[in-house]
Amino acid sequence: MNTVEKNAVLAVVAIGRNEGNRLKTCIESAIAGSLACVVVYVDSGSTDGSTEYARSQGCQVVDLDMSTPFTAARARNEGFALALRCEPALTHVQFIDGDCELVGGWLEAALFFLNQHPDVAAVCGRRRERNPQNSIYNQLCDIEWNTPVGQAKSCGGDVLMRVNALRAVGGYRASLIAGEEPELCVRLRAAGWQVWRLDHEMTLHDAAILRFAQWWSRSKRAGFAFAEGATLHGAPPERHWVRESRSAWLWGMAIPLLIAAASVVVTPWALALTLVYPLQVLRLYLRARNTVPLPGWYTVCLVLGKVPESLGQLKYFLSRARRKRAALIEYK
Repeated sequence: MNTVEKNAVLAVVAIGRNEGNRLKTCIESAIAGSLACVVVYVDSGSTDGSTEYARSQGCQVVDLDMSTPFTAARARNEGFALALRCEPALTHVQFIDGDCELVGGWLEAALFFLNQHPDVAAVCGRRRERNPQNSIYNQLCDIEWNTPVGQAKSCGGDVLMRVNALRAVGGYRASLIAGEEPELCVRLRAAGWQVWRLDHEMTLHDAAILRFAQWWSRSKRAGFAFAEGATLHGAPPERHWVRESRSAWLWGMAIPLLIAAASVVVTPWALALTLVYPLQVLRLYLRARNTVPLPGWYTVCLVLGKVPESLGQLKYFLSRARRKRAALIEYK
């Protein structure tokens, strides 16, 4: 037994709703190897027997009060709180979405890395799509997950964290309906911690995005997160999601509106300015053609996605102006 296994006290916190067999695979992978002293499942109103199955496997279960608006951030906080009540000596927590499966060896590798790097608060590895061949949208997710190895600005929903670091910054911001992980990482880094991505397989994810409407909603949710993230942490030096937010406004709303206005007020020939979009696709294609699979589809979706992203931003600012909490943007 290595020093990591002797000293670390680990919990796994999974969140989900109506994940069916995917949750079973998730929980089985969390239990495998008996490295976690406690596995917590946080359920947000499932009707498929998810909570009963989790309990049957020995998991601690949180049934979220659905009279309070659901967010994944709130679910992770409540799962983490229960894990601490079950094991006050907890040192590390692995968060995972219920549609994911932990890859064997990940927990050991991540804990070993954290043991060797006391200034690192959060570590993630390679998250892969289980079925990227099922749709271009699944493939896009797989490309999205493949971020550079090394010190990073943020992590995703699957991440191993130090308990003392997470507690010191107050956990996830429970009010966020999207983008809660990068926002947490902003606060961790501001407190002097580092975030790293390892060159190690971590989880298999099942996006199950098979329709254009699902992809559109997911992109809209991303835009909402960009707007809120830039509002919270857009000031220098962080400039959190400012570039992404401006890009969505420019390509998704400002340019189309300007072209439409010019074609009505000035001349119909102004519609020729829409050629800027295929030129943008070409520019991005030339940059991506040797680095990502299906670069044509990838760059088309990258440019087209600015439209739902801008609509997501608009949704955020309208909700904020009305002082009304925005509803969750779901895609499956």
